[in-house]
Amino acid sequence: MDVKHYIAEGKAVLGMELGSTRIKAVLIGEDHAPVAAGSYAWENRLEEGIWTYFLNDIHEGVQACYRNLAEDVKQQYGVELAGFSAIGISAMMHGYLPFDEDGKLLSRFRTWRNRNAAEAAAELSELFQFNIPDRWSVAQLYQSMLDGEEHVKNISFLTTLAGYIQWLLTGKKVIGIGDASGMFPIDPETMDFDKHMAKQFEEAAAKKGYSLDLCSILPAVLTAGQNAGVLTEEGAAFLDPSGKLKAGIPLCPPEGDALTGMVATNSVAQRTGNVSAGTSGFLVAVMEHSLSRMYREIEIIQTPDGSVVGMIHANTCTSDLDAWVNLFGEFARLSGHEMKPDKLYGLLYRNALTGNKDCGGLVSYGYYAGEFLTSVPEGRPLFVRKPTDGLNLADFMRAHLYSAVAIIRMGIDLMKEEDVQIDCLTAHGGLFKTKGVGQQILADALGIPVTVMETAGEGGAWGIALLAAYMVREEKAQTLPEYLDKAVFSRQNGETLSPIPENKEGYDRFLVNYKAGLEAERAAVRDLK
Repeated sequence: MDVKHYIAEGKAVLGMELGSTRIKAVLIGEDHAPVAAGSYAWENRLEEGIWTYFLNDIHEGVQACYRNLAEDVKQQYGVELAGFSAIGISAMMHGYLPFDEDGKLLSRFRTWRNRNAAEAAAELSELFQFNIPDRWSVAQLYQSMLDGEEHVKNISFLTTLAGYIQWLLTGKKVIGIGDASGMFPIDPETMDFDKHMAKQFEEAAAKKGYSLDLCSILPAVLTAGQNAGVLTEEGAAFLDPSGKLKAGIPLCPPEGDALTGMVATNSVAQRTGNVSAGTSGFLVAVMEHSLSRMYREIEIIQTPDGSVVGMIHANTCTSDLDAWVNLFGEFARLSGHEMKPDKLYGLLYRNALTGNKDCGGLVSYGYYAGEFLTSVPEGRPLFVRKPTDGLNLADFMRAHLYSAVAIIRMGIDLMKEEDVQIDCLTAHGGLFKTKGVGQQILADALGIPVTVMETAGEGGAWGIALLAAYMVREEKAQTLPEYLDKAVFSRQNGETLSPIPENKEGYDRFLVNYKAGLEAERAAVRDLK
């Protein structure tokens, strides 16, 4: 069926993701490829020390994004959007959206960006013996208790941004297991919130003077493939105030952006994972087993179908690297040889591969922000070398490329202590725009083959659309990894680079120097004010 009639008959699938700076909608056709898209740019606000979006920001952004999608469809195909075979909603994970029994928001929406709950996160991590980062919903809830906030006693429902939009569209208080795993720990046996830890939390809350049934205020947990409600008349009118969109469309479980990124890179099967490397960086690895103990450096979440995932997060990745490239670009302009960014990056990155495998002793710390894994509380970008080390451009750039993935490498080393096996990684982000350079650096640093796919740039809106399509698939016996392999990615192209032994040995030597110099980085934080 041609795309025009496929859309007109309501067979296309809609995915929408609310990211930090952009809301994006993607419409996919019969072959799962995007056929239309819409977007809306927005920014969070800093209000009374809290990074937030107002509810009006959220409502207007969702409607504007959908309207932009409808306009794209009308322009391309001459069709008015009126229905879909399924809808999927995704958004930035974690955060804090507490409502009372009348549906009134009780506190400012606290996004993942807030770092005000460190005390609660540390106390809960010790209590559960399970890593609770301060951006998790339960850390924000407990911090509100520690701070004596009045609204806590009136909470009837606590959810994430994706869960909130799902509630508006369907009236259902539900959440996908991946997004849920960024609210409160999941029991991998029951595929639900961990009841033992919930009881521990309630006992701790009682000591602070709060009486609550935690699981009753959290959304119901669903896994990929389950029906998560249908679009109500009110939901259709909210999404499309023009009145063209019809009610009754099924929605898949709402998911978090880290999980839809895994789907979009075909990284949900055990022993696979993906790396995002841009302004910040993270690695997610789908594990065959749980870890033997808590690591504060490793975050534990779940895939949309419930497999256990280990996540390593680096607050900064390419920021310092980009700053140096911009400096060389400024010099090029002064010399009368201005270059476009792609050419400049390509020239410097490819030259880096000609340098010494261990960077000739040069060490860089690209810390624009603090890093939990290395116990550095704030950012102080730092470049260090011994007077006896040579200084050339290739080694200099290679050291900054090595530094960009050092936190991820150190996290992988912790996972290897737990015998976590990763056969392959899929990579996406700005580090990989110069073909073959960042990809090879990452493979060498981690000792794992790295694939960059042509579709990696489609992003989470495409990923949640694939999850919605999976829900309404014809062959119900397929697992999510099977569905992605056979129905979606069998026709996708990608290039895989494997580690080069001598390069890996060079990176290992670089990392020895990197670790040895960390005290200098900490001193820079302490003394440079």
